[in-house]
Amino acid sequence: MMAQQRVLPLLVASENGRAGMHAAMALLRNGGRALDAVELACRVTEADPADHSVGYGGLPNALGDVELDAGIMDGRTLRSGAVAALYGYAHPITLARQVMEESPHVLLVGRGAERFAAEMGHRPAEQRSPEALRLWRARFLEQGLTPGSSDQLRHIARRLTQPVTLTDRGAPPAASPSATREQTLGTVNFLALDQYGDLASAVSTSGIAWKYPSRVGDSPIIGAGQYCDNRYGAVACTGMGELALRVSTARSVILYLKTGMDLVEAGFEALRDLAYIAPLDAARMNFVVMTPDGRHAGFTTMPDRVYLAMRGDQDEAQALPRLRLPESPQTESH
Repeated sequence: MMAQQRVLPLLVASENGRAGMHAAMALLRNGGRALDAVELACRVTEADPADHSVGYGGLPNALGDVELDAGIMDGRTLRSGAVAALYGYAHPITLARQVMEESPHVLLVGRGAERFAAEMGHRPAEQRSPEALRLWRARFLEQGLTPGSSDQLRHIARRLTQPVTLTDRGAPPAASPSATREQTLGTVNFLALDQYGDLASAVSTSGIAWKYPSRVGDSPIIGAGQYCDNRYGAVACTGMGELALRVSTARSVILYLKTGMDLVEAGFEALRDLAYIAPLDAARMNFVVMTPDGRHAGFTTMPDRVYLAMRGDQDEAQALPRLRLPESPQTESH
């Protein structure tokens, strides 16, 4: 019997996934599996206090608490696991995988997720960094509010979650609201193709900054924030999760690929879905797509956005432009 031909490993990620991507590629080059690679990549980012969009140091909710969401999916079996509104525990992506492998469920939330974490041997871990709490207090004061006030919290959360920009690595702008990177909607995601031809996806986030407590976006919702199927491809989203929830962005892209659309047209069709419910210049959504044969692309509703891609024969992750719907549906083959 002829040996199975090995596939060149490939990773695709959101632009804040560089450190995690390099760690995951080392694993893939050594024969590691796609599912292990995306979990490892997320863990690296979750542990980075300078990334205020995920894990330790994630920006708090309106009450000053950091609540974490994460999900993971195996493209070979379509098994998936997720946790949401997790408080007081680190590495939600690992807990999400344990939900997939050690429970009969797909999604655990809030106190149930925390109970499950304890049963799985996770130790409580403070996720609020001093810098994230400083930014939380500054946001309240900027809006003329008392930090920690819980009166009419729905109105406070609505005011606080209006778009705000942060300078690179999370520092607040010194004098003006303009900045180089927005992190209030940040998330990290990874798609992997291993040498055995299997796909996997993973998404981890602390959610929208200053959100109403227990708000859950698209990241842990299979079909909205991510979907992965060896037959057709893998997709993962970042941005305003409520939009992806309303039109099931990730699963929609996979279905468009299933119907025979090419990679770019499938992504554009998903952008059209978003355009139906929100003006694209206000939608603030991004997603990345990978096909089983190693083609990939990033899509966005915003200008000048990039995503990361790295093949097994490359030493560094490459930043590539995301495609926007108004542009001509032409892109180079990666």
